[in-house]
Amino acid sequence: MNAQLTQNVSKFLSSPVQHFIGGQFKPGAGGATARVLNPSDGSTLATVAMGGAAEIDEAVAAAWKAYPAWSALSPNERAVKLHRFAEQLEKYAADLALIESLDVGKAITAAEGFDVPFGIECLRYFADLSAHAHYDVPLAIKNIEARTHSAPYGVCGYVFPWNFPFTLLLWGIAPALAAGNTVVVKPSEVTPLSSVFAARLAAEAGIPDGVINLVIGEGPSAGAALASHRKIKRMSFTGSPDVGKKIGEVCGRNLVPCKLELGGKGAAVVFDDLDVEATAKKLAGAITLNTGQVCCTATRWLVHEKIYDELVNKAVAALKETKIGAGTDRETQMGPLVSETQRRRVLRYLEDGVRQGAEVILPGGNAVPSGHENGFYVQPSLLAGSPENVCCREEIFGPSAFLLKFKDENDAVDLVNRLDYGLANSVWSSDLKRAARVAEKMVAGNSWINAHNVFAYGLPYGGINLSGFGGGVNSPQTFFDYLRPQTIARPL
Repeated sequence: MNAQLTQNVSKFLSSPVQHFIGGQFKPGAGGATARVLNPSDGSTLATVAMGGAAEIDEAVAAAWKAYPAWSALSPNERAVKLHRFAEQLEKYAADLALIESLDVGKAITAAEGFDVPFGIECLRYFADLSAHAHYDVPLAIKNIEARTHSAPYGVCGYVFPWNFPFTLLLWGIAPALAAGNTVVVKPSEVTPLSSVFAARLAAEAGIPDGVINLVIGEGPSAGAALASHRKIKRMSFTGSPDVGKKIGEVCGRNLVPCKLELGGKGAAVVFDDLDVEATAKKLAGAITLNTGQVCCTATRWLVHEKIYDELVNKAVAALKETKIGAGTDRETQMGPLVSETQRRRVLRYLEDGVRQGAEVILPGGNAVPSGHENGFYVQPSLLAGSPENVCCREEIFGPSAFLLKFKDENDAVDLVNRLDYGLANSVWSSDLKRAARVAEKMVAGNSWINAHNVFAYGLPYGGINLSGFGGGVNSPQTFFDYLRPQTIARPL
């Protein structure tokens, strides 16, 4: 059964989708537009305004204009407004989930069950945290009355990717807003729709004009203009390591603190003392989640040699049973990739891996669900072979995993830590002491035990090495990342 367009979503998609600057929807200085495509069938979902440096300048100015009044509110007053925003999002949760499914191609059940409710919860988490935080801490200094005071930075800039647009939007801006900052957002031009819809709901919920600003545009124009803007006081980017390095370089020249959430090549280390079938199903689910377009997911499976063949057989069976279809089909377990460009990228990686000698366990390739021949679908794939294979070393960002055998604990840890990524890995074993020991040895921002893709508010999440730096998301540390420390002292 397909989810049907609601009246709200139909009206939203049929009107030109514009920038949101200073509380107003605007077409942009140059009048440029682009089409946003439905990944499930290749059709046009909406026409959106496209902007660049001029729109970014206007948005930054609007954010600074709103900053004094927003930052002057008490934490509790801001928290009340953020709770009202969360309530408005919740009121339109069904519309948001449908927009997210249409725009990204993800299964509607995933958008309804995780993306939208978990994003809304983020607002409430940081609103409550801000209301109870300590902004002044006395210092015990001889002959000096002193304290550290925490104050907002000012205007914060964000460039977001296309895989979890709604969730990542709120993961990014919620702590900044709760801390008293105002924001300028550049969503992905591929999937901007839920961010624009959320901005409208923010205005309806009473978030003051200019506190949240949104400019749609391409990375080299709008994204670069935002990252290099001299009046941005804190910058955040989520995306590829290559682009992250460029943004980090620009922010470094401007001496602007920068938070980079980048890519990964997560490993799952599977020992021989657990339920093989259950583990195989969970790992299959990890690579089909959001069609593998998840930076932290398990795309390297390191399997103990004693259970390797059994796990491979169970995983192949689970992946072959995965229902591939349009995102809005409620029976769909895995939707299309986000774009034709991404589909070609995934298939090219698989071809290169095979050319370099990878063993094909499950071939992958194109998938063509009936009635959706123009969509951007691929089959899940499994490869195996040398750890030097390109499909083992590089992030494919599709429903694919590369398998390696290991003999003992040290062998497994060595294989995990060979790459320069450092986002998230998992270890699977009924021996919890061993699992904890291996988890500590794996070099990454996150190590999970007997599960993969573990998220909760209060649980820090961030990367190291090629996977990023500058602080993570979802924890008290994230909130204080958006407050600058200031020492205040008086000699006695």
